[in-house]
Amino acid sequence: MKILFSPSEAKRSGGKRGEIERDSFCFEALFDLRMTFVNQYRDYVLGADDAQLSMLFGIKKADQIAHYRQDILSLPLLKAIERYSGVAYEYLDYEGLHQEAQAYIDDNVMIFSNLFGPICAQDQLPEYKFKQGAKLDGVAPENYYKEHFTQALDQMLEGEEILDLRAGFYDKFYKPSHPYTTLKFIKNGKVVSHWAKAYRGTVLREIAKEQIETIEAFMDLEIENLKIKEILEKGKQKEIIYEII
Repeated sequence: MKILFSPSEAKRSGGKRGEIERDSFCFEALFDLRMTFVNQYRDYVLGADDAQLSMLFGIKKADQIAHYRQDILSLPLLKAIERYSGVAYEYLDYEGLHQEAQAYIDDNVMIFSNLFGPICAQDQLPEYKFKQGAKLDGVAPENYYKEHFTQALDQMLEGEEILDLRAGFYDKFYKPSHPYTTLKFIKNGKVVSHWAKAYRGTVLREIAKEQIETIEAFMDLEIENLKIKEILEKGKQKEIIYEII
C-alpha cells in the first residue's frame, strides 16, 4: 500500500553536509526536470529583495527572511520525513516509532513538496521555505510537477492500493488515475479542518506500527478516538468518513 502525504510549512533546521545528487530522490529519471525548478528557486532567492521573498516564503520578519536567503544547494540534508515538523508530523512522531515502523514509512510514504514535487519519505532535503500556493516567476509548482511527474506517478502506483492522506490542495500536483481511498474527519456533524492534520498524522502512525498492507486491513484497524461513520464511493475514489469520539 502506498500512502500520499502533505508537506508542512514548518521544518527542522540542520542535517548532514552533503550534495543533492540524482539518487537523493525517487524518480531518478526525472532528476533534471526536478532540479530545473529547484535551481530556478535558488537563483530567485539569491537575487530577490525582501518584499519578493516575503511573498514567496509567506513570512514578514526580516530575520526570518534572511534565514532562508541562502544557497539551497549548500545546505545540510535531512530525510524528508524528518525535515517536516508541522502538526501532522508531530502526531506521527517518526522518531518515536520502532525501526520496522520507520522502515514502513520510508518505503511506502510519498510527500508532495511545494518546491521539490513528489518525493519519497526517505529522500534527502535541505531546509527551505515555499508558501503553499505561491508562484515562482509566474510558474505554479503544482502545474509544473503535474505536467512532468503524472506519468511516472501512475506507473509507480499501478497495482498498488493507494491511501491519499493529503490536504485537498495537493490534488493539484497529482490526482491518482487508479482507485484510491481518502479520509474525512467530522465532529458534531461538522467537518474538521485544522485538526485533520493531527488525525492524518495519527492515522499514518498507527498504519506504520501495524504494517498495514491493504485498505481492507486498514478499515479493520482500531484507532483511538476515531470511528468509521460512513463510506462513500464515487468513481475511482473511496472516502472513509471518521467520526471523532
